[in-house]
Amino acid sequence: YKRARMNQTNHTSLIKLENVADADGAKFYLGKKLCYVYKAKTKKKGTVYRTSWGKVTRSHGTSGVVRAKFKNNLPPCSMGGKIRCML
Repeated sequence: YKRARMNQTNHTSLIKLENVADADGAKFYLGKKLCYVYKAKTKKKGTVYRTSWGKVTRSHGTSGVVRAKFKNNLPPCSMGGKIRCML
């Protein structure tokens, strides 16, 4: 999550992209769709896998990290997990 000293912003996630080392490299990903795939216990629509979709909104800093907003906020257990980027 994006956070400050006192506040945490749940609707904005910080995503470190693979093989992106600077802010110029992150510009390519602006506007791209992101997908968080997770596994649930019960089946819905014939599968136990579910997705949460989001979009890259802007870069964050100079080390290739981007900010992303998801339709539904990402769960805390997704920290450190994999997120798919749809090119």
